[in-house]
Formats: sequence, structure tokens, C-alpha cells
Amino acid sequence: MRTVLQRVKSASVTVDGQLISSIGRGLLVLAAISKDDTEKDIESMPAKILKAKLWDDESTDPPGKWKKNVVEIEGEVLCVSQFTLLASMKKGNKPSFHQSASGLKAKELYQAFFKKVQDSYQADKVKDGLFAAMMDVALVNDGPVTIQIDTDPPKMDDPTSLGPSGFGTPSDSTASTSVDVNDLVNNMTRITKEFKIPVELLE
Repeated sequence: MRTVLQRVKSASVTVDGQLISSIGRGLLVLAAISKDDTEKDIESMPAKILKAKLWDDESTDPPGKWKKNVVEIEGEVLCVSQFTLLASMKKGNKPSFHQSASGLKAKELYQAFFKKVQDSYQADKVKDGLFAAMMDVALVNDGPVTIQIDTDPPKMDDPTSLGPSGFGTPSDSTASTSVDVNDLVNNMTRITKEFKIPVELLE
């Protein structure tokens, strides 16, 4: 699951000219369900959102930076389903949405996510958009501050591109990911080019 949090002074959702939801100071949360998501992902995301410290503590002098979350400032939360957060542009110029969950699964898990956010805070302070509708989302981003949260963040590749068995060999899940210094030096030697200076230039 992926969410994008925007710290806002206000936000609203309108569909076909009709106001669906609006909030004042708080968070606009764009949420996307992936095809691999389970109820476990849905259970863990609300706490990440509500505990994210995106506001300063104005009670101190000078104000403490990044000290308070939306609950502590008694802010509001507006959740909006947005499957396009999982789009891929690796091939061509047209976005691919293969990582997004299908309609029924996405709706069920999104609704479970929204209810979990309500149950974890105050229901009257948590608002919703309209699932699968063409929405007009308006906001005043405060900062701006925009944060992305993934329940299953992508793992970093080995920066040396070395597996445990040598240069360019991918490591398997049971192997150690540590890189031996001697292997690194030897592999660097393999790709080192030899440059020879003409004798006449040395005379």
C-alpha cells in the first residue's frame, strides 16, 4: 500500500459540482492499494499516518521542528483513493497500472483502511472522498509538506553490484549480502584499463 500525505490548511473533494467532503487544518491522504496488499498492510498504515510528526511545537521558544502529529494538533484527515500512485513509466510514455489492485479488492481494502483510520482517531475528524469517482480535489498545501509512505518499501540494490560469489552475480535470499574487500579490489582490477605512454613522450 502506498499513501501520500500532504500537510494542508484546507482540502476538499467535489464530484459533479457537489461538495463531498472538506477539512480544515490537517492531512490530505492519497491512498493506493496494490495487487499484493493484504489486510496486514491495511492494519499498519493508519498508525503510520496518524503518528507522522509533520507540525512544529509552537509551545516552545523557539518552536520545536517536526514535533507534533495530526492527533496532537487536533487536526482533520481527508482520505482520497488514488490508484494512480502506483503507476509505472518504465516503458514508453503511457503509465502502466499493473501494480494496482483490481476494482473489487481495491474497494474492500480501501474501505477497511478508511474505517481503521476513523477507529484509530475520531470518526468525525476523518473524512472520505468518493471511491472510483472522477473527483475534483482542492487543497492548500501548508509548507508545502508532502510525504510518501509505503507499507513495503522497495529494497535498495547492492551499490557495488556484487553478489557473494563474485562480480555481477546476484545474491540469493539465503546468502550473505556482505562484500569482501579483497573481492572488490579483484573485481576492480578486472575492469581496469591499461594505458601505455609512447616512449618518445618520455624522452
